[in-house]
Amino acid sequence: MRFGKIVEGLKSKIKASLRMRKRSSLSSSSSSSSSSYEKIEKTDSMRFELRSRKAHKIIQQTLRIADSPTSRTYAL
Repeated sequence: MRFGKIVEGLKSKIKASLRMRKRSSLSSSSSSSSSSYEKIEKTDSMRFELRSRKAHKIIQQTLRIADSPTSRTYAL
């Protein structure tokens, strides 16, 4: 019963936000919403963070495979 109330609340919030977007796009001078989108330039620290996350993910996958009892790894 509580879950249903939460879902209904989320639905109403989403519908309200969609109505607000439609109103703002109709009243604005630009006809498409994609024209108001501006791409954010990545800073050096953002690039470093992305590389670190990718490297960490690869390391975790490698360790998971190496520690798996079903995988057979051979030392050369």
